[in-house]
Amino acid sequence: MNTITEIIRCKYCQSVDIIKFGIYEGVQRYYCKDCQRKFTLSDTLLKMQTSIAQISSAVAMYYEGLSLNEISRMLKQIYNIDISDQGIYNWIERFTNDAKKIIKGYHPDVGYVWMADETSIGIAGKQYWLIDIIDIKTRFLIASHISPYRRVEDIQEALKEAYAFTGRVPKVIMTDHLAAYIHAINLTFGDKTKHLQVKKFTATPNNNIIERMQGTIRARTKIMRDLKSLDSARMILGGFLIHYNYIRPHTTLSSKNNDVTPAMKANIAFPYKNWESLIRHNEEAKLAASKVDFNVPALPVVKPTRLQLKRMNDREVDRLKLQAKRLGIPYKGKPTGRPKKTDTQSIQVTKAKLQ
Repeated sequence: MNTITEIIRCKYCQSVDIIKFGIYEGVQRYYCKDCQRKFTLSDTLLKMQTSIAQISSAVAMYYEGLSLNEISRMLKQIYNIDISDQGIYNWIERFTNDAKKIIKGYHPDVGYVWMADETSIGIAGKQYWLIDIIDIKTRFLIASHISPYRRVEDIQEALKEAYAFTGRVPKVIMTDHLAAYIHAINLTFGDKTKHLQVKKFTATPNNNIIERMQGTIRARTKIMRDLKSLDSARMILGGFLIHYNYIRPHTTLSSKNNDVTPAMKANIAFPYKNWESLIRHNEEAKLAASKVDFNVPALPVVKPTRLQLKRMNDREVDRLKLQAKRLGIPYKGKPTGRPKKTDTQSIQVTKAKLQ
């Protein structure tokens, strides 16, 4: 066995069966015959010049609430490197998307009492709603659904996401007095789930837990105000869920000698304690997650009653009337029957006949 293989081990599988694999941008590369991966000895990822420690620091600082400009200044002070805001955002986008693939292999062992709430968020100059569902027992943020409205259908989507992720039907869901929750919970879980409406801060049980979490998300939305697309917002919020559930210790779960994350409380054996370890073992983590099979049975179809359909229709009409009032236009009601041709369409049809 040559001298190289006696000293150097594969970064991914610790094998010593490796060979040199050329030099790329002045850096010696190696090839592992066991796992068939290429790697370098420096503390960098392949085809990247910045160290893993610096990249992971930037990602962690972002999800702790620092702006891209503030992170750039911090990297200059700590590591004496010049990274543009766009460069930092590219790191966040790449490793957040990778982390989202990794956590697909993990599913929390949550309790049977959930809490749901919604908060507004501005994206590209428009108002959207962030519908959050959190488990009371573990403080695990199960679902965070972005929607332009707070209708029954929108809340149902959030509930279905929570069920698909946990495979669990809750016994109780606590919410505020938004009427859409009443029908959404019933139409999603039927009579298996009890809906409990609570007052904010004035009764027990109340939704102080989710309000505290919403405060953390509001701090996050301040950094997100420059996002110009819904896809970017969904990507960043996906990364926030990972940071909140898997990496950042929760104060109400932790003790003086023990930092506990919601994922640990939910019996998830997540082997990565921070963004650095998650990024460092990025490729093998994605490979391990792809092998996990998690099947969730389909929810029973619950048909809405006539009363529910009438109430949902009335709320939709009220929403359209309010929207028309804000725009300063008369409300004409929902279009019925076959839509009439516009003047432009009629002219086009006439020209086609003449030709």
